[in-house]
Amino acid sequence: MTGVRHVITGSPVGDLTLVADGDALIGLYFEGHKRTPRLPDLGPRVDDGAVFDATARQLGEYFDGERTAFDLPLAPRGSAFERRVWALLTKIPHGETRTYGQLAVELGEPGSAQAVGNANGWNPISIVVPCHRVVGATGGLTGYAGGLERKRFLLNLEEPPAEADGRLF
Repeated sequence: MTGVRHVITGSPVGDLTLVADGDALIGLYFEGHKRTPRLPDLGPRVDDGAVFDATARQLGEYFDGERTAFDLPLAPRGSAFERRVWALLTKIPHGETRTYGQLAVELGEPGSAQAVGNANGWNPISIVVPCHRVVGATGGLTGYAGGLERKRFLLNLEEPPAEADGRLF
C-alpha cells in the first residue's frame, strides 16, 4: 500500500495513532500528544495494512512483557540531526535510561544536550523509538510528549522486577 495513511489502535496507555507511508512507519502518537505531527495530514484512516498489523502485534507483545525491542521498517521525518538522535534512541537497551547529556556525548557533540532534548521531544515514533528512556541530568523524569504519567508507566513496564523496589518514581 502506498501513500500516507493511519489507523488508531488501543493500548494500555490509551489510543495510539499509527501513521505509515508506503511500507514504513512514520508516526506513532498518543491521544492528546503535546507536539502535533509535522505532517500536513495523517492521510486517510484505513482498517489494516501489513505495517500496521506488525506494529500492533509488536506493541501488544511489548505491553505484555514479551518484547524488548521492535523490528519494524521506520522512516521518521525530521532534520539530519533529529534523525541521528532518534537512531541513537533505538540503541538504548530496554530497561535502561540515558540523560540528554549522555546522548549528546555519544553523538560527539557534548555541548548539545538542549538540542538533543528538543529532538527527543519531536520524536514522531513514540514507544518504538524509545524517547521515554531519556531522563534529566539528575535522573528525574522530564518532559514527555505523551505526558509524564505515560512516561512513568513505560519505564515501570520495562523495569526488571528486582530493581522496582528501590525506584523513586
